[in-house]
Amino acid sequence: MLVAVLILTTAFGLAWRRRQGRLRAVGATGRPARYPDGSAPAPGAGAAGQPTLTAADLRHELGPRATLVQFSSALCAPCRATRQILGEVAGTLDGVSHVEIDAESRLDLVRRLGIFSTPTVLVLGPGGVIARQASGQPRKADVIAALGELLPSTGSADEAAAAPARD
Repeated sequence: MLVAVLILTTAFGLAWRRRQGRLRAVGATGRPARYPDGSAPAPGAGAAGQPTLTAADLRHELGPRATLVQFSSALCAPCRATRQILGEVAGTLDGVSHVEIDAESRLDLVRRLGIFSTPTVLVLGPGGVIARQASGQPRKADVIAALGELLPSTGSADEAAAAPARD
């Protein structure tokens, strides 16, 4: 029995660790997306009913091309490193902004989006459509790649994606 518990715990731990920091697609199932609280996205939401966030939701203006949203908490060590990575990426690419939200002060938004840990990073398209989400600290190269898929090809995005990423 003890061996079985150890095997299951190890498998769960490895799966959890592998998933941390991975930017995964949101609403890619093709069926209408629903927020974790059971509500549906607003009319006029993104393609295939993907959830969207507005400037009013964020209490900050959206970037003209993309927005990197980070949910953080005061005692979160990886949040500081995530803030630095997202700030560097947003500073490198024109039209991309970085918004950091204190999860403790925005519990309404945290519950609506089903955020269970910090840092959690959302990659929003120009209309606020949530395209990608990661729980945990993402790698800089992964953030740049996610933005490269989201943004139309321009010189600055291509150059930034081709540049060697520092982690």
